[in-house]
Amino acid sequence: MTGRTRPGARRPAAVAVAAVVLVTGVQLSGASPASADGKRPAQAPAGTTDASELPRIDPTDPGLKMRDGATLAAPRVLDIVSIVETEGGEERREETTTSLTLALQAEVLFGKNSSALSPQASGRIAAIVNEIRKNRPNRVRVFGFTDDLGTYEHGQKLSTERAQAVHRAVSGQLDDPAVTYEVRGYSEDYPIADNSTEDGRRKNRRVEITFPTGAGG
Repeated sequence: MTGRTRPGARRPAAVAVAAVVLVTGVQLSGASPASADGKRPAQAPAGTTDASELPRIDPTDPGLKMRDGATLAAPRVLDIVSIVETEGGEERREETTTSLTLALQAEVLFGKNSSALSPQASGRIAAIVNEIRKNRPNRVRVFGFTDDLGTYEHGQKLSTERAQAVHRAVSGQLDDPAVTYEVRGYSEDYPIADNSTEDGRRKNRRVEITFPTGAGG
């Protein structure tokens, strides 16, 4: 990681989360949805909890370890309903009151360092397409991520190509011209697990498919 360029990478210093979290062995999966501007995965829409109920964070606390000149964003409550993943973490599902994110580890879709979908990926893609059909959204986001091994630039290229491959498969099976797609690769940015272990890196190597749920999606 030393000496590598990290274009556009920002890491929040602290976030207050109000959530009911369920972690069990279940089917399908999901992870962080995208922001409206598409520049980074964003948190779920703010909930109804009053701002006065949010925990107070001292921006001068040295334990925050913020970069020089960095400031804290305004606190907010995140409306996360549930996070469910398979025992091995191959599939992860994150559902809020307004959106659903399904994440698949790269190993269940691609060969090592490859962006070509494996034969066994078709069943996983079909399950995601069924979820999209049930919710009938008008937009779908497909984001790719890698671990922090190798160069950032290589991770950017690989994560983008993998997101594009999943997009082609999903849009081909869905065959719905009313749905628009946003497809991006984020390299090692926004990990969901610890990159210092192989288990964590495996979870970070993933493709996320996010779409609105409910009316007006």
